[in-house]
Parts: sequence; C-alpha cells; structure tokens
Amino acid sequence: MLENTAIFRGFYPSRAGTLSVMTKADIHPTAVVSPNAVIADGCVIGPYAIIHDHVEIGSNTHVGPHVVIHDYVRMGSDNRVHAHAVLGDLPQDISFDPATETWVEIGDNNTLREAVSIHRATAPNASTRLGSNCYLMVNTHIGHDCSLGDGVILTINTAIGGHVEIGNNAVIGGSVVAHQFCRIGRNTMVAGFIAIRKDVLPFTMIAGAPPRHYRLNTVGLRRAGITGSRYRVLEQAYRAVREGDRLLNEFENTEEIQHLRDWLAQDSKRGLSGFLRE
Repeated sequence: MLENTAIFRGFYPSRAGTLSVMTKADIHPTAVVSPNAVIADGCVIGPYAIIHDHVEIGSNTHVGPHVVIHDYVRMGSDNRVHAHAVLGDLPQDISFDPATETWVEIGDNNTLREAVSIHRATAPNASTRLGSNCYLMVNTHIGHDCSLGDGVILTINTAIGGHVEIGNNAVIGGSVVAHQFCRIGRNTMVAGFIAIRKDVLPFTMIAGAPPRHYRLNTVGLRRAGITGSRYRVLEQAYRAVREGDRLLNEFENTEEIQHLRDWLAQDSKRGLSGFLRE
C-alpha cells in the first residue's frame, strides 16, 4: 500500500450520499471512485473520471477529466494524466481470461497526454511497466506486457505492440509502430512514420523503410553526458557491431560498452535491424 494514503469508503459523486472519510485529495463531485481505490494526499481527480477497484495512486498525481483507470493499476507520485486516457484495460489478446490478476505499474513524474492507453499484462501477477519521468504524447498506446524505462518519450500516435522493451531515455518519433517482442535500446532516436520489426541497437538513430541504423544518436548522447573518449570508443564499437562483431571483446570496458555487450547477449526474438552503409 502507498504511504500517507486515504481509502475512499463511499463512491463519488457526493450526491449519492455522505462520505464517511474526508481526505486531502481533491475529488470532483462528478468523479466515480471505487471504495477499494487507494488515493494519496494531494491528488486531484477531475470531472467524470472513473477509478475502479485495486487502484493505487501516489501523492500529488493529477487525473484529468474523463480518465478511466481500470482494476489493477499502481501509479506513483507527481504524475499528470490528461483527459480521456485509459489505463489498465484488458490486453488485446483473445486468449486472455479477464479474471486473471495482472497489472499496470507506473512510476513517478510521468506525463500522459490526451487519449493515452496502457493495457494490463497477460501472465498471472505480471505487469505492463512504465518507468519514471516519461512523456507520452497524444493518442499513444502501450500494449500488454511491455516494459518502458525511465525518461522515455513517445511522440503522437505511437503504438507499441505487446512484449516490447524500450530502454531509458529513448525517443520514439510520431506515428511509429513497433512489432511485438521488439527491443528498442536506451538513448535511441527512432524517426517518425516507420515500422519497427526488429530490434534497435542502443545509443543509435534509426530511420528509413526498411528501418536502418544510421549512426550514433550524437545529440542525445551529448545530453546524457556521453562525450569525449566515452563517445569515441562507443563510435568504434558501433562500427564493429555493424561489421558483425557481437562480443566487443577488444574494446575498453566503459559503462556504455558493457551495456552493449549485455544487450547483445540477450535473446532476441526478432533479430537486429540493419545498418546504413557509409
């Protein structure tokens, strides 16, 4: 359970009856909140929002008008959920049993703009996960069993299929679609209007049809403080991977190189996207 929470023992709107518990949360009188939802102090729940059972919302989170938060959603503090977002609805998997307890778990300080949708996982007690400090723009969708790290940006109309993994600080362009089980590495920049059907190497830029790695994400890496010798050795490693080296044993063991080694050593269901040849 979240700390410093208040449990609502009566449904809103207040015209349905007198509430037995007063809290510091600001609940609009037209909102409908389950008596089993746990809402922390400082939250704001907007007009006509609907919050179901088994929902936990951390402190100072704002839930906008007409938002629907279904069963089995945990959300941290200082999130902003804009109008008409839908969180925790059933996965789009025809074999899923709706009685199965699965979750959506969301970190802290995220912005979810209008009409964002995030679906529950499919395996019992598993979670679809969104990290902290992410920005999901209008009409973006995260499918079941996905895992997104911290600082991820999904631009307008992005659609992420089930079981997709996105690393920290990745930026996904507008109207991108990602096939199930693809991996998109950390600190990547994915160009808009493309279909990701294979894995995207960390630290890179990818674009085109079919999508190909163009080069390192120079601007993003500089913003992340990966400069100087760290950048140069990563650039050499990128060229080695492009030429088929998946072990990178000959390279200095920087944090980025070790991350690349570990990432490349993981199982891939889709294989690695191709490269633009210089």
